[in-house]
Amino acid sequence: MNGMTSSTTGPTTTPTPVPTPEPALLVRGLELRRAVRPAGTGETTPPPGPPLVGPVDLTVERGQVVCLVGPSGCGKSLTCMSLLGMLPDGVTRTAGTIRVHGQTVDGQDADGAPPERLRLLRGRGAAYVLQNPASCFDPVFTIGAHFQETLAAHLPAGGRNGTRPDWRAAARAALREVGFDDARAILRHYPFQMSGGMLQRVMIALALVLDVPLLIADEPTTDLDLPSQARVLDLLDQVRRTRDMAILLVTHDLSVAARMAHRMAVMRHGRVVEQGDVRELFAAPRHPYTRALLAAHHRLYGLCPPQGDDAVPQHPAPSSAAAGRP
Repeated sequence: MNGMTSSTTGPTTTPTPVPTPEPALLVRGLELRRAVRPAGTGETTPPPGPPLVGPVDLTVERGQVVCLVGPSGCGKSLTCMSLLGMLPDGVTRTAGTIRVHGQTVDGQDADGAPPERLRLLRGRGAAYVLQNPASCFDPVFTIGAHFQETLAAHLPAGGRNGTRPDWRAAARAALREVGFDDARAILRHYPFQMSGGMLQRVMIALALVLDVPLLIADEPTTDLDLPSQARVLDLLDQVRRTRDMAILLVTHDLSVAARMAHRMAVMRHGRVVEQGDVRELFAAPRHPYTRALLAAHHRLYGLCPPQGDDAVPQHPAPSSAAAGRP
């Protein structure tokens, strides 16, 4: 009959749920304590009392910068070292979980040797850029030798696609990406022939040559002059955008956080006391310590605290590491 529709329909199908991508870094309930070895025993036990660090919760998504800010000695660097199982002797992780791209970071084996999975994670899943780049290079080897060793260690037996890349070509491409016009000459240099800012860019190039999706940068601009600071920050922002890289950036400079971060975590006495969207934290900090940090920052630059929910910090570019930002 005209105008009537059939009452029979085909079988209904339930749409397949799209899996939610794992964050580049997920930290939950992290605690770090001193490890004490009682006399006459070979085992280490954590001492009583509050932990050195913890509890700490952090999440860093791909294409996102999360700034970890706080005063010297609050545990920022220990937190970063724990993320890749690189804690110094005498410090142990006693609680919490760490996942890098969905892969659990187990730390050290019982005999102290890092497991193979963790070793590969350190070079291919994440890279660590330190505050003092000179301490990360062997002065008797050229920059080229460092690239060669890095690729041989982290892309063994042919690497990801069955063929090991030509280390010279890969190194030159990475060095050009971080702003070195004459990459061939840089490969012949020794670390002591280069400035701190140049070495910091080489460290970032060593991460890029392995195409790591997560970069942990522990105060990478602290020891640099203002032009070098701005150059390194521009570079980090560039590789985040072009490579969809996740960056955990440690800093004590709120100007750097205002310029670079999507989210900010404030650390004090080993604990993350507040975290959230960087604009929201600058506009309406909730924790007293966050408010004190921002008040000191505004006094330093002669600014009044922001007023209203939509206030966004504005900083004089010539006076801070954020020089050159849009």
